Parts: sequence; structure tokens; C-alpha cells
Amino acid sequence: MSVLAEEGRGSANAPRHPLRDNGLLLACLGLFAVFFAGMVVSGALVYQEEQRTHGVSQAASILDYLRTGAFVEAMFENWESEFLQMGMYVVLTAYLYQRGSSESKPMNKRVPQDDDPRLATITDSTPWPVRRGGWVLRLYENSLALAFFVLFFASWALHAVGGTAAYNEEQTQHGEATMSVWQYITTSQFWFESMQNWQSEFIAVAAIVGLSIFLRQRGSAESKPVADAHRDTSA
Repeated sequence: MSVLAEEGRGSANAPRHPLRDNGLLLACLGLFAVFFAGMVVSGALVYQEEQRTHGVSQAASILDYLRTGAFVEAMFENWESEFLQMGMYVVLTAYLYQRGSSESKPMNKRVPQDDDPRLATITDSTPWPVRRGGWVLRLYENSLALAFFVLFFASWALHAVGGTAAYNEEQTQHGEATMSVWQYITTSQFWFESMQNWQSEFIAVAAIVGLSIFLRQRGSAESKPVADAHRDTSA
């Protein structure tokens, strides 16, 4: 049996530690919960202040705020940009390269991510879509990008719905005409909210792609080994 096979069998039979095995996901979800709570509390305070300026004496509770268009708009205009960034990045890294970046596949070497799953050896641990084949496999081999794009379009739609509700609430308070969701998505305000978030996402991605060529973080999966040459490319 090859060394790689022995290593693979050893890792498969290794004892499981739920916290260690899922530490990265749990840490990100924990940070999300903290910042989400901060967003809700601070957003509710801002909303209450805005209501007071419009002559509303009764302060809205946090639960009231969660049902407002202002909350829905604020949350999903940010989520939409994150999911767009991740979906685009998954697709771009499948086809494009950046010499020297830890975010890119090697320039002149085939990597396992490029292997045709139809030629793979089927085992008990092989994902069901690979064993099933056909259109199920075709969908599965593009499922990561598709999932992000579905989340993007759902968030984009909810941003539009929330933005419309927030806009109409303000219009009503001033005794002016309201508009439909379809009308709202044609406004410069809606696209300004989207574009200001989209541009920030892609400059952040460009930063890690470029900076990872020359800078290192020991122990991070997002960095090349500290001693690697700047021109070495690895994902």
C-alpha cells in the first residue's frame, strides 16, 4: 500500500474532535452572531432616533425594528455583496491564474481540483452525486458556485424588497407618493447601495490575491509557506 493511501486511511480512522474539526466554521459563526447582535442593537437605536425626528413619540422595540424595511435593507444589501464576491471568486479561480499568489492554482501543473470525477475510483466515502453520475454529477461539480449565486440573487431580491419598504415608509411620513419594488430597483439609490458594497468586496479580494504574493502568515491556509519564493504559486 502506498504512503498516501496509508496516510489517507490513518486520517479517516483518526478520533474525531467536534470542536477542533469544526473550529473555523464555529469561530466564523460566533463572530457573525456577535456582530449581528451589534448591528441589530445599534440599528434599532438609529431607527428610533429617525422616528423621533419624524414626530413618532413611541419608541420602536428591537422586535419592531426587525420587522422594518430599514433592517431588511441594511442586512441584505451587505449579504448580497458577500455572496456575489464568493460566487465570482469560486468561478474566477477555476479559470484564471496569478503567479506567486497563494490564492491561485499552480501555473503549469495539473491539480486535483481539475480532475474529471467521472474517472475517479469509487469508494464508500465517494459523494453520492459522483456515484450517481449524469446530470446530478454535472450539477454537483458546479454546486459551490451555484449555491453562492442562488444566495446572491435571494439577498439581492430581499434588499430590493426591504429598500422599497424603507423608502415607502419615509415617503408616507412626508405625505408623498410610494412606489413598487419594480420601480424601486430602477432608482439610482438602489444601485448606489449595491455598487458601493460590490466594489469594496472586489478590492478586498484583489488585496489578498496581490498581497499573498509578497507577504506571509505562518500557519494560515491563506498564505504560502513563509520560506517560499515570491514567484511560487499555490492554492
